[in-house]
Amino acid sequence: MATTAPRLRRALKAKAPGLSVERALWDAGHDVVVGVDEVGRGAWAGPLSVGAAVLPRDRRVYKVRDSKMLTEPEREALFERIAAWCVAWSVGHAPHHECDELGMAEAQRRAGARAIAGLGLEPDFVLIDGNWDFVGVGRTRKIIGGDATSLSISAASVLAKVTRDRLMRAEAENYPGYGFDANKGYPGPRHKAALQAWGPTTIHRRSWAFMDSLPWTGVTRFVRPDPQGSLFD
Repeated sequence: MATTAPRLRRALKAKAPGLSVERALWDAGHDVVVGVDEVGRGAWAGPLSVGAAVLPRDRRVYKVRDSKMLTEPEREALFERIAAWCVAWSVGHAPHHECDELGMAEAQRRAGARAIAGLGLEPDFVLIDGNWDFVGVGRTRKIIGGDATSLSISAASVLAKVTRDRLMRAEAENYPGYGFDANKGYPGPRHKAALQAWGPTTIHRRSWAFMDSLPWTGVTRFVRPDPQGSLFD
């Protein structure tokens, strides 16, 4: 069933991402331009996820914004519209155990590779949010703040965020008490209190130094050869 685009809040009306970068690349002969964005890197539990989106030249879905600017209901209302609009889209994941075993940088590379492979198309050019090329395949361009300025990256950010959020809401039923339906595995007071009381679950990333003091009941502690002291390496 078709969904209705959410009514934009006043604060979002002047912050629309555009297609200027994509159009310049299309005009230069790059037919398959892919926007890529990552979500979940800063979470304590669940996967690191990367969205990839290929937009059509001749159709437009309005009211798309960087996923961080939208509320959860707004993202959910846009998800099906964006998915149907895209020429192709995909979300690749690196599960919690890869984040532990490989480190966050390599886990993000793998999630990005899975997202690109899931498109079923050979990219001519890839637009990446931020200043790190974690795709590393073919022609790429890094755009700082790209999730707020490039429409293909913004679309990828919504697709990745909603897909990961749905996974974490499903996990909340398996791990009651950690608040995954609300926090999606990110830090927060309830999440911290649950970790202190019961320790990590089987979907937590267990290689961080801050977890040394937690109770470990029924879950094996993972220790990297080069311990990661924070959530980022």
